[in-house]
Amino acid sequence: MKNNILFICGSLNQTSMMHKISMHLADYNCWFSPYYADGIVGYFSKTSVLNFSILGGQFRKRTIDYILSNNLQLDAGGKDRYYDLVVTCSDLIMPKNILKSKIILVQEGMTDPENIMFYLVKYLKLPRWIASTSTTGLSNQYDIFCVASEGYKNLFIRKGILSSKVIVTGIPNFDDCTDYINNNFPYKDYVLAATSDSRETFKFENRKKFIAKVNRIASGRKIIFKLHPNEFVERATEEINKYSPGATVLSHGNTEQMIANCSVLVTRYSTCAYVGLILGKEVYSEFDVKELNKLLPIQNGGISDYNIAVAARSLLGDTVRKNYPGRTNTLQRIKNK
Repeated sequence: MKNNILFICGSLNQTSMMHKISMHLADYNCWFSPYYADGIVGYFSKTSVLNFSILGGQFRKRTIDYILSNNLQLDAGGKDRYYDLVVTCSDLIMPKNILKSKIILVQEGMTDPENIMFYLVKYLKLPRWIASTSTTGLSNQYDIFCVASEGYKNLFIRKGILSSKVIVTGIPNFDDCTDYINNNFPYKDYVLAATSDSRETFKFENRKKFIAKVNRIASGRKIIFKLHPNEFVERATEEINKYSPGATVLSHGNTEQMIANCSVLVTRYSTCAYVGLILGKEVYSEFDVKELNKLLPIQNGGISDYNIAVAARSLLGDTVRKNYPGRTNTLQRIKNK
């Protein structure tokens, strides 16, 4: 019988990453679930309390819509069968029903800075989700952790993650940034401000101050604000119109293609800063840009999903064969670069 694999998704970015990996594992029984939890967090995820997170609200709806629209097999909560392998986008919450399976954790993107909450979680053993993505990997309840670069491998090891579990595979969606250059986005040579959903996730942000910073950097040049998918569009648009009149506000569209066409990128704690740096843009971030350059995701022509699938086969004891579903397309993609 073919092994069962569960892909635990999250945001649309995380969900599309899981989908790409699964394409190289099509000879297994692949199932997909929105992000989920058990215990008290699981209880509240069934109410509207956690709608700001990937456990509920629009995040969960978009994930389920993506799974169904791509004709993927849905098993919400992974409750319908035993899984030989679980591939998850986050270990901030590790449901009990997956802990007897082999587990691969895949880094999504940039991790939050190590503030006081990070140290409280690490040393007082508080729930990891309290410190958001700064505690990614700290569960150590997985077999393999697939990360974006050697820089990130060193960062995670410094945080206390077992070096034997961390492998550099690159991460899907951020491993072939030059592919975004050929696009149909109509504007060029502008200042792009990629906003955050800090307020929607109950973090502090002075949006007026951020807009003023963008205005100063632009110094009269055209400004485009690309809103975070989780933002309250009406509120954000009203603020931008007030403090940066004449700026263009976009709530939808491919952010990476917008970065490819801009001259300057202004953001806060977003992984899209890496796209800007890789494409040689002038980038402003809350992080030290010199440090970000040390962490840049490796650019491997878009084969990170293949690399992660190879790791999955290895965990399942499957010899990596010369031919299996998805491999031919990957090799053709490399050849076309």
